[in-house]
Amino acid sequence: MENQVGNRAVVLGGSMGGLLAARVLAGAFREVLVVDRDQLIGVEGPRRGVPHGRHAHGLVARGHQILEAQFPGLTDELVGAGVRPGDFNGDIRWYVNGQRLRPSRSGLISVPATRPVLEYHIRNRVQAIPNVTFLERHDILGLSASPDGARVTGARVRAPGSDEEQVLAADLVVDTTGRGSRTPAWLEELGYARPEEEKIKIGLAYTTRHYRLDHDPFAPDLAFIPAPTPDFPRGAFFYRLPGDDNRVELSLTGMLGDHPPTDPEGFTEFARSLPVPEIYETIKDAPAIDEPVKHQYPASVRRHYERLSRFPAGLLVLGDAVCSFNPLYAQGMTVTALESLVLERHLETGGIPDPRAYFRDISREVDSPWDFSAGADLGYAGVEGKRTAKIRFANAYVARLQRAAVDDAELTNAFIRVAGLIDQPPALMRPRNILRVLRAGKAHPAAGTPSVPTADPDHDLGKAA
Repeated sequence: MENQVGNRAVVLGGSMGGLLAARVLAGAFREVLVVDRDQLIGVEGPRRGVPHGRHAHGLVARGHQILEAQFPGLTDELVGAGVRPGDFNGDIRWYVNGQRLRPSRSGLISVPATRPVLEYHIRNRVQAIPNVTFLERHDILGLSASPDGARVTGARVRAPGSDEEQVLAADLVVDTTGRGSRTPAWLEELGYARPEEEKIKIGLAYTTRHYRLDHDPFAPDLAFIPAPTPDFPRGAFFYRLPGDDNRVELSLTGMLGDHPPTDPEGFTEFARSLPVPEIYETIKDAPAIDEPVKHQYPASVRRHYERLSRFPAGLLVLGDAVCSFNPLYAQGMTVTALESLVLERHLETGGIPDPRAYFRDISREVDSPWDFSAGADLGYAGVEGKRTAKIRFANAYVARLQRAAVDDAELTNAFIRVAGLIDQPPALMRPRNILRVLRAGKAHPAAGTPSVPTADPDHDLGKAA
């Protein structure tokens, strides 16, 4: 232990956020205790606490980089488990409005592991850290605090089948319990204000089914991903599962209540409606392994802890408990990983992190991906929210860039780098990218499509670039 700042840290929640938090806390506390209501150790498949684990998950490029740095050799382990990595651009067939974006080598690695496989291997790595312990199958009841409520001193839990409450004393409690986090209510109980919440109601649902094929429809690629857009709001993630037994996963997506059905016939017809016929042609007569399963995601939610003027010492929040993103953009795990690096930096100062300084710093990590996804969602007419001049400009420009990327691999790479959280969104508006978009528009004008708006006081291209 290089820099011990306390005796015990308690992490509430054992999913990706909890595992990443435990990894960095282990270098600063004598003991790290991870608490979860589910059984965790040895679990290789989906579990109750991660209902979306049965559906397609994406770890974008920046997230992969962080995980490999925190757990060296993780990619090789996943390859050993049957995962086939590839290039995020060159080995994935990206479609927008039914047209494939021109591929090339991006140099960014895609690791198409399912959520259970990824979580299993990371959990094994965290479990191997000597001062990390998992307390499984315990309900999390709340916090314990000093008499004046100024400091959180631990967490209250209960074992299965028991009526007795147990208090886990801690120098630091980190809430990673996800979008259902009860920290806002716990703060209120201690006499603090709840954080402001920002919601984007998208009415999204995933419906997923698995098949076993007699051929590989992707070869030499990894996946087909028709991305939903306001013009074609139905989308899909279709990819090969880890292993060599020709199993594939198809997650169909629909926004604003247009949900993929769970009856087999309706599921297949929804696949037929996609603007990429290869998916329907592949699965229409294929033997299914299971019945379709749906997961609904009503709204993206951001809790603005950084705006609170008072917050108790000894408590932090991380991951989806702070910001839960529209999963279509596959940002959640990566932003959680970025937040864990913020936690690590604050621990390196040699003391228990100051909550207000910590929340200010993670807010900076959340701002850009939240603006990217929330702004894109406001491109759908049925999504409620204020459409500023900046949002209208960005959506019109990105739509033009995506059309141009059908014939321009450099623009595809630029978009993949921003979607992968490698580059910030203003990178799309670097002068060379703007010129390529404008040239493509002159060469192939699209009837009825918006032109690139001129810069205005709300969005100066010079500053953005």
